[in-house]
Amino acid sequence: MHKQKITIEYKYRGSIEFPDTKDAKNIFFKTKQAYANHEKMGINLIFSNAHLKRLHSYTKGGAADELANLDFYIELGAILGFDVGDAEELRKSILLINDNAHSKFNITKRLRLINKKKKTQTKDAYLFWDIENFSNISSIFNDIIEPFEIQDHNIHLAANPDSLYLKRAEWEANLYDYSKTLNSFNFIKCDHGKNVADDVLLEEFKKLRVKNSDVYILTFDRELKERFLEMTHQSNNLFIMEN
Repeated sequence: MHKQKITIEYKYRGSIEFPDTKDAKNIFFKTKQAYANHEKMGINLIFSNAHLKRLHSYTKGGAADELANLDFYIELGAILGFDVGDAEELRKSILLINDNAHSKFNITKRLRLINKKKKTQTKDAYLFWDIENFSNISSIFNDIIEPFEIQDHNIHLAANPDSLYLKRAEWEANLYDYSKTLNSFNFIKCDHGKNVADDVLLEEFKKLRVKNSDVYILTFDRELKERFLEMTHQSNNLFIMEN
């Protein structure tokens, strides 16, 4: 990786690290030129229509390069201030499709301790779970809830109403295998709005004032991970899911 300054019309806008992908340089210059020319920004700057079509099905290797390029484009959007909603939706779709296909999928290998170098002694364990973005229920039970002995009352999960309407029957059927329902846990049906489920989980964490615990965050939202990190007590071990 290397860092590149972003200069548009002789004005320095910031710097960005290039991912280790063959398309990163091309994406950088195409995005920069489109922005400077006041063109419509969108994921067509990253992928052709044919490539986009392929990404709506299982991709060998979990689409690692495509995800790295999307993260790169999303970060460019944050620096330059253009909308990246379509890129974020595509990223979420790729992760769901490939995770559901069990592509290199092992939760325990992807959990990472982020608030300290070494795990410290704790007395309890909590799970904050955005179920609509991470709905592989059997993996979560087999790889997190059961091995780490997380009690039902310490599991907080949330879903937005549209996803709940579409997927509740599927979720309940999968939970039935573990003699659970959504209401076995601290389940919150959210209101409509962007990132509401994520905000609700964060508020629950704040209210609980968790200390001396292992805290597991099941979300792919990078901003939410950072917000949890900012407010976690130093006595906790905070684990997030690496992409």
